[in-house]
Amino acid sequence: MLTLFLPIFLVLILVGLPVFFAMLAAPGIMLFSEGMVRDFPLLFRNIYNGIDSFPLMAIPFFILAGEVMNRGGITLSLVNFSQSLIGHVRGGLAHVNIMSSMLFAGLSGSAVADTSAIGSMLIPAMEKNGYSRKFAAAITAASSVIGPIIPPSGIMIIYAYTMEISVAALFAAGIVPGILIGVGLMLVTAWMANRYDFPVASAKSTWKERGEATKSAFLPLLTPVIILGGILGGIFTPTEASAIAVGYALVLALFVLKTVRFRDIPDIFSTSARSAAMVLLLVGAALAFKTVVSLSNVAEDLAQWTLSISDNPLILLFMINILLFIVGMFLDAGPAIIILGPILGPVFAGLGIDPVHFAIIMSINLTVGLATPPMGLVLFVASSVSGEKVETISKAILPFLAVQVLVIFLITFFPSLSMTVPRLLGLV
Repeated sequence: MLTLFLPIFLVLILVGLPVFFAMLAAPGIMLFSEGMVRDFPLLFRNIYNGIDSFPLMAIPFFILAGEVMNRGGITLSLVNFSQSLIGHVRGGLAHVNIMSSMLFAGLSGSAVADTSAIGSMLIPAMEKNGYSRKFAAAITAASSVIGPIIPPSGIMIIYAYTMEISVAALFAAGIVPGILIGVGLMLVTAWMANRYDFPVASAKSTWKERGEATKSAFLPLLTPVIILGGILGGIFTPTEASAIAVGYALVLALFVLKTVRFRDIPDIFSTSARSAAMVLLLVGAALAFKTVVSLSNVAEDLAQWTLSISDNPLILLFMINILLFIVGMFLDAGPAIIILGPILGPVFAGLGIDPVHFAIIMSINLTVGLATPPMGLVLFVASSVSGEKVETISKAILPFLAVQVLVIFLITFFPSLSMTVPRLLGLV
């Protein structure tokens, strides 16, 4: 049966085959077994067709903007700004870590970039200040998940492209959930700081010091204002906004801050190109995978099966959240969205769930999967940066994962938390 390609895909992933090849091999095996060899060209043609898209150009541009800002030391100015505001409270560096991730999220939209950039600075600093290395790595991994939730977000761009919904609406819907996760992580950190007597990072900054830190961070902090303001105001498209973000980052790094030299540009571009190539190849393979999904009628079968369980949307949303959380443990957010979005999206749209609401539920749930054991990508990045074992970080991150799961269920059952901003802006 053609729908068996989904279990085959999971088996190929578990035995260690790279996701890109698994996405092509699994449906290819099933097409061959069903005598549908004539459909093989669809797989390869759709790899290119999936990448050849103007909206998807936003992804490499945002990756490049994040790389320029990271190399240009802009991340350091955000950390200093955060420390001037809350570094003096108990557990201050942990709070600084979370706040820096929230600010960095508005620049790069990447959890991996967040973990690498902020972790390389704050994990050693936190350890030197008296925190355990496993806690420093865990809070870095947990807070970096905010990166693809607070816009801009590469994951949301992929979902919007795949399901043909508004990128601007999704970006707007991610603002409140991202802030809720950040605040929730800070509340857990404050509780742990009092219970375990976390150290105070520094003396309380004077207003003069805060002013200097704000002045240093002001121009970088304008980046999300320019991006979101332009997109939500209808001045430019998300793709155009990503290109403007790159130009703005280059001007800051080369001419204002002077932290990047022209001879550094080729290396920045090549690093960004490699990262973008990996993402876009996965998108192309996932869209080829999606083609076979449409041939298999699996979406219709799943819809019938889902409705046979219950016709109550709340019960089904609860079940789907559990399913997505499990999927996120093993599969990266981008491929999971492209594979499952076309299957699940129409089912819940038919049940009366707003497509943007379901999109934000799915995007955030699978984004949290980036920090979920055993295969969460940011766990491995945090391990690489800190030198701590993934298993150790996985145990330390559990209290923070509990907060993120709570936020997922809040936005699931209280749609106004995520939908109010896009509705006020007239995007839905």
